Amino acid sequence: MDAVPQSVEVTDAREGSLRRRIRIAAVYIGAALGPLGGGVVAPMLPQVGQSLGVSANAVALSLTVYFVPFAAVQLVSGTLGERWGRRNTVLAAYLVYLIASLICAFAPDITVFLAMRGLQGVANAFTSPLLLAGLADMVPVARLSRSVGIFASCQAAGQSFAPLIGGVAAATSWRWGFVAVAAAAGLLALAPPPGAARPGAAAPRWRPLLSGRLALLSTGALVSYLGGSGLPFLVALYAEDHLRLRSDLTGLALLGFGLAGLLLGAVWGTLLDRASARWCGAAAAVVTAAFVASVGLTDSPWVLAACWTAAGAGSSMLNVALQYLTIRAVPANRGGALSAVSAFRFSGAALAPVVWLPFYHVHPAVAFAAAGSSLLVAAVALLALRGAVPAGPGRPRPGDESARGETPEVTATKKDG
Repeated sequence: MDAVPQSVEVTDAREGSLRRRIRIAAVYIGAALGPLGGGVVAPMLPQVGQSLGVSANAVALSLTVYFVPFAAVQLVSGTLGERWGRRNTVLAAYLVYLIASLICAFAPDITVFLAMRGLQGVANAFTSPLLLAGLADMVPVARLSRSVGIFASCQAAGQSFAPLIGGVAAATSWRWGFVAVAAAAGLLALAPPPGAARPGAAAPRWRPLLSGRLALLSTGALVSYLGGSGLPFLVALYAEDHLRLRSDLTGLALLGFGLAGLLLGAVWGTLLDRASARWCGAAAAVVTAAFVASVGLTDSPWVLAACWTAAGAGSSMLNVALQYLTIRAVPANRGGALSAVSAFRFSGAALAPVVWLPFYHVHPAVAFAAAGSSLLVAAVALLALRGAVPAGPGRPRPGDESARGETPEVTATKKDG
């Protein structure tokens, strides 16, 4: 048999490298799609309500019907996606997201609009955790923490620019905002992450998710949004009620939180290469707690914006550390671990108004102090990870540290301090 020419081998290697880079880029862009699709409706509530013949308050339910199923379905979506195959699951989820977005764009009434917003949330539950799990198989172990940081930056970008894109669409026709989201989902469906189905004995199991390590990470994720990332509504209330800011200036004051995450995510990921993720996350929780508490004491818009931006920087570090530690917690079922922890994260965002508004009505400073103090629970949870019961062993995927001779227990604690 004739030898394969070296030029052909080099060309094949380059094509393979290019495909891998495209897939990695698609993962990063996909990280932004969920927050973008979820928040794009916020600036267009009056326009949507006028078109559909209902009040803006009725349209505001579209935020709830998106994020509630998004959080709830993630309790199972990661494990199911690992069983069905990451590639096929994410591809199907993108197509469902595309269809739901298009129907939202041309919805004839509020019932159809809300139903499709809920379907968007369900579809997003099958993309975000599996994208991050797939990223762990596509990048070298030495670059994993930095890649997680970039992924978190893209999530922050989607969250930060959703109001801008929604506002631009509302100035012309709000329906174009959903058409744009649908187009993005269609393009991303062309480059789903790798991962074949794992049926039968190879199927990832639920039991390793019921561990002390996952319980602590879930607790940290819950309070990270309950006392930090889920507070923009409270900061907006304080800015308008006590600093007398106009709504447009309030939006500018809030923008720094997300921009800090966008700019610093990769930096925090690189830092985790040189330091303990566990200790970095705990320190970030303490710093974020201090700046969140200080918001309720500010008497100037500039000081408020500075404190909230600093809180965003700390919250970004906490988020990167939590996601990085979760990826390593259950190597045999990364998607399941990531989706379960993410479910608790967004549950914290859903609970924030219910928990903190009663404190705010007593006194704003009390509300922000209590919210900041709750983040100390995340610091304790992260520091307790060292003594947590590690996830049970399972069948490793290609690219897992365990496949190279390390047990899941060693993998989970190697860089955690």
